[in-house]
Amino acid sequence: MASISAADKDIDGYLVYLVGMWTGVPAAIIGSGKPTILVDDLYAGSGEFLIAYSGAKRAGAKVVGVSSSKFDDVVEAVRCFECMKKLQASRLLVVATWDCAEIGKHVQGTFGTTVIQPAIDELNAAYDKADRDEARKIAQAWMKGAEKVVEPSAEEIEKSAAMSLAMRDLMQQHDARAITIACLHMFYGGKMFAYPCMGFWQLNNDGYVGACEADIRSTITMLTMSYLTGRPGYISDPVVDTSNNQIIYVLCVAPTKVFGPNGPTNPYHIRSHSEDRKGACVRSLMPLGEMTTTILFEPTRKEMIIHQGKTVENVDEDKACRNKLAAEVADARKLLTEWDRWGWHRVTFYGDLRNQVENFCTLMGIKVVQEG
Repeated sequence: MASISAADKDIDGYLVYLVGMWTGVPAAIIGSGKPTILVDDLYAGSGEFLIAYSGAKRAGAKVVGVSSSKFDDVVEAVRCFECMKKLQASRLLVVATWDCAEIGKHVQGTFGTTVIQPAIDELNAAYDKADRDEARKIAQAWMKGAEKVVEPSAEEIEKSAAMSLAMRDLMQQHDARAITIACLHMFYGGKMFAYPCMGFWQLNNDGYVGACEADIRSTITMLTMSYLTGRPGYISDPVVDTSNNQIIYVLCVAPTKVFGPNGPTNPYHIRSHSEDRKGACVRSLMPLGEMTTTILFEPTRKEMIIHQGKTVENVDEDKACRNKLAAEVADARKLLTEWDRWGWHRVTFYGDLRNQVENFCTLMGIKVVQEG
C-alpha cells in the first residue's frame, strides 16, 4: 500500500469498492489522508466496510460511505470528485468598489477557484458596446415569456438585456463561470447604468452563476452546487415567521428553472427593482410543495451552514424585494440563532440535497453546521 500511495501522491482521492472482507485495504487508503469514498458491495464487503467506515468517521477522516443497493447513490457520491475538479478549474468574477483579495484567497485555498476582480470600467465598456439590436430581441423574448410585465417599460428591459450581454462578454473575456456585482452600491453611486438582475436570472437559468451584491460566499455556494447538482441557487435575505413555522426567502433575483437548465420553466412576472422602483427584475412564481435545501459556505472558517424546508407560498407583499418564497420548517424559532456569525444571506436550492452537500463537505474537510 505504501508504494501505491507514493505513486499516486498527486491524485485527488480514492474510490474503494469492497467486494471482499478483511483485506486491510480500506484502513490503509484512509490512512493516506486523501478524500476517500468507501462503497459496500452489499453482503460481499459489509463487515469490513462497517468497521472501517465508522472508525474513520469517528476520527474525522475525509471519508464518505455508500451502503446502498442503488447504484445511483454511488454515482451521486463520485460526482463530488467531479465537482472538486471543476471548482479548481473555474474562475469567479467580482465587480465591486472594494478590495476582494482577502476573501478571494480564502475561496482559492478552500475550493481551488480563482477569484478575479476586473475594473468597473471593464463592465461599463462592455455595456457601452453591447449590440442594442440583440438586446432588443432578448428583451422581447423575456417579455413574451412573462405572464405579465408590471412596471418596467420596454426601453428599461432593453437596458437590462444590454447589461446581460455585457456580463456575458466580461465572463467570456476572463473565461469565468460565475459573476457577482455590487449592484446596489454601484447603481446608487452612479457607477453602473442598468441593474444586472435580469442578466443574473438568465445566467442562472442557463447553468451559469449570476449572484447579487458582490457576495462572494453566496457565489461560490451557487457555483459549487451547480456542479454538484446541476441546479441554480436563489440568494435571499430571509425573514423568519415563528407564528407559522416559516422562513421567507426574499430578494429581487430568482431562477425560473429551479430544477436546472433542462427542467421545466415556472411562471414569472417582470417587475421594477423593489428598493427604488427602478430597473427591471423577475418575480419568479416558484413551485410549491417541494423540499428545499438552504446552505451557505464560509471559506474563511471552512464551514457550511444548512437547513431545509418545504415550499408553501409565493408571498404577494409590496414590502421588501419582489421574490418572497415561504417554506415551512419544523421549528422556526431554531432558525434565529446563527445570523451574527453568518450574515443575512442564504442560498436556497430545490430538492432534498442534504446528503450530496454533506458528502462534498466531508471530502473537502468542511465542517457542517446544522441551522434549525
